[in-house]
Amino acid sequence: MQTINKFQPKTMADNFLAMASLSAVFGLAACQQEGPAEKAGQKIDKAVTHAEQKIDRASQKAGDKMDDAKQSVKDKAEIAEEYIDDAMITLKVKAALSNDTILKASHIDVTTANGVVTLSGTVDSEQSLGRAMEDADSQEHVKSVQSKLTVNAIPRSN
Repeated sequence: MQTINKFQPKTMADNFLAMASLSAVFGLAACQQEGPAEKAGQKIDKAVTHAEQKIDRASQKAGDKMDDAKQSVKDKAEIAEEYIDDAMITLKVKAALSNDTILKASHIDVTTANGVVTLSGTVDSEQSLGRAMEDADSQEHVKSVQSKLTVNAIPRSN
């Protein structure tokens, strides 16, 4: 009788099955409860994320405050500029009125707000009133002229 020793070589399927089994064993071993190092790492990650969020919020608030401060400075600069412009207009109108020979005898007060000139006081004739309005209106940056002037005609003595 003849004995046949059959040696069967491992097939590729057998190798794959062995690898899958080992992978499952190692995978299950990795699923054990997390150790202190892993927990500490997770806490650090959460703390870093939380800190980043706080920094982002603080940066946004600071940016908003900077924008508000810039706008406030711009608004105040515009107000100051208007005030300076009004003061310059008033000065120019007063100079024009005092240099006008027709208006020398008149008493005219000048105020300016936002480019609008208001004349008040007394003049000696309708012609002087019209001349004062023209002198004021001819100045640079005057938007309009309002008159609160009164005509106080002085009778001429013969």
